[in-house]
Amino acid sequence: MTAEILCIGSELLLGNITNGNARWIAEQLASLGVPHQRQMVVGDNRERLMAEVRQAAGRCRVLITTGGLGPTPDDLTTEAIAAAFETPLVEHPEVWAAIQARLSARGRTCSPSNRRQALLPKGAELLPNPTGTAPGMIWSPTPGFTVLTFPGVPSEMKAMWQQTAAPWLRQSGLAAGVFASRMLHFWGVSESALAEEMADLLEQVNPTVAPYAGAGEVKLRITARAERQAEAEALLLPVEREIRSRTGQSCFGVDEQSLAAVVLERLRERGQTVAVAESCTGGGLGASVAAVPGASDVFLGGVIAYSNRVKQQVLGVPQALLEAHGAVSDPVAEAMAEGARRLTGADWALAITGVAGPGGGTEQKPVGLVHIAVAGPSGCSSEGIRFGASRGRHWIQTLSAGEALNRLRLQLA
Repeated sequence: MTAEILCIGSELLLGNITNGNARWIAEQLASLGVPHQRQMVVGDNRERLMAEVRQAAGRCRVLITTGGLGPTPDDLTTEAIAAAFETPLVEHPEVWAAIQARLSARGRTCSPSNRRQALLPKGAELLPNPTGTAPGMIWSPTPGFTVLTFPGVPSEMKAMWQQTAAPWLRQSGLAAGVFASRMLHFWGVSESALAEEMADLLEQVNPTVAPYAGAGEVKLRITARAERQAEAEALLLPVEREIRSRTGQSCFGVDEQSLAAVVLERLRERGQTVAVAESCTGGGLGASVAAVPGASDVFLGGVIAYSNRVKQQVLGVPQALLEAHGAVSDPVAEAMAEGARRLTGADWALAITGVAGPGGGTEQKPVGLVHIAVAGPSGCSSEGIRFGASRGRHWIQTLSAGEALNRLRLQLA
């Protein structure tokens, strides 16, 4: 028997928010060695929620739910789960007291609806919420079936998982060994080409290797299973070494490392700094760099120069270059990069100018054409790249920022 994940909320079905909770819980289950084979999403509907819970009780050993634990009328999780097994709700005075104290400490008035959060099915064990007012529960309404409930707020759910749920799962006897995984990140290679190069590794059983495609980036996840964590980690190492030896510099990072983080670390090792000048990306490149914690010791700043006037007056791009080559060109990209470097005093500068669309393209300069320049201590160079127009403006902007960072990464290698 396995674990299943049930995420509750009409906002998930409507696409208003991304279901990041399911992904996070799945990763946690894998790391604990708890197999799970099904994920479900149901809206804020009492009858449908009851039906899903009853069906899960006949399939799995553990059901993990997120969402629907708040005080509002559409927060139905606890009530519906209790009703699914015809069990009354009972109030936990200590929970109600904790809710009142927490809200009072925040300067908020405690409304009667908050009292609903102190109700749990008879016989359920409290799953404490150290950061919010919505507690969860650990409850076994039938033999061989346990449900664990969590709020939909990711920070609250993660704290509850780490403090209470993970220890419970470790002691439950559900684990089938231990899983360890590693994600390798690549730039400048397509998913199909990478899969072809790794064809023999993709057929392995333990560790397994699986490709994933993103916006310009391709990933390979290596997953190993063993009786102990150290043994699983050891199984990953030779496969990772083999992949890196085959792919060379196209592999830029591992696990949570982003292109920006890798570039900043290499600059930090050199004691160097970087600046940016952007046109069609409109600050996207700078934002990806600034998103990395500690970026301020390496990233000096940048200029968003959409208009030719700003390119001239702020970055010092000569009018003659703009007239002769147009804003979307290698000479202008180089002048923008040199201008950003001169303006900030940075050791390196990246510049992007292009046609992100959906309009503005011509036969000579179509939508998706982007020129990217890298200026550094030894000079400046620029090269155009055609991303195509089929996937839209955001895709072009995202790939442009990533390509700029990757070109700098390769120069810093």
